[in-house]
Amino acid sequence: MKVLVAGANGQIGKQLISYIQESESLEAKAMIRKEEQASYFKELGAETAIVDLEDDIDTIAKAAEGMDAVVFTAGSGPNTGPDKTILIDLDGAVKTIEAAKKAGVKRFVMVSSFDTTREAILNADSSFAPYVAAKHYADVWLRDTDLDYTIVHPGKLTNDEGTGQVEAAEKVERGEVPREDIASVLKAVLENDSTIGKEFQVVGGSTPVQEAVKSL
Repeated sequence: MKVLVAGANGQIGKQLISYIQESESLEAKAMIRKEEQASYFKELGAETAIVDLEDDIDTIAKAAEGMDAVVFTAGSGPNTGPDKTILIDLDGAVKTIEAAKKAGVKRFVMVSSFDTTREAILNADSSFAPYVAAKHYADVWLRDTDLDYTIVHPGKLTNDEGTGQVEAAEKVERGEVPREDIASVLKAVLENDSTIGKEFQVVGGSTPVQEAVKSL
């Protein structure tokens, strides 16, 4: 399976590419914004595509051509304003979904936010609400397609070393989870067709990642 990773230069994206390249059944293509970011991925033997999520759908679709799956791990980051949140976390996600459709890629895995319900938007503080709203509508857009989608809702992300163990279900108690473990979860999702059409929350836990994903 050939996998295009959007947001590959992010912390989750980098780790996911590494895990994919270690797999015998998966092969990664890293979608990055700048040529100077390419060396890390080339050393892993991964193909790269220089594409900005603010580019048009056709440009993103060209990167997705020949792929079997797309994973959207991109985010505007905590140091940008609502404008970039809309352009990357909402519009960038929607354009990537439409690009996958245009390129004939059926499998789409979305990294969302822990809770993207309407209630979560209303309960978020003023600085966080635009991010939750962007994720909410990106998720809605994906659900309304005929793509083989999975939506992953991670808890509070940390840079702790991964444990290889998580708790995953449609609803779990809010908690933390290492980015490294989310990358493991994404790889497991790609390897398990039983996750198609599903979405779930995931936090740190005591169940091995593969087992947790298979049990969804």
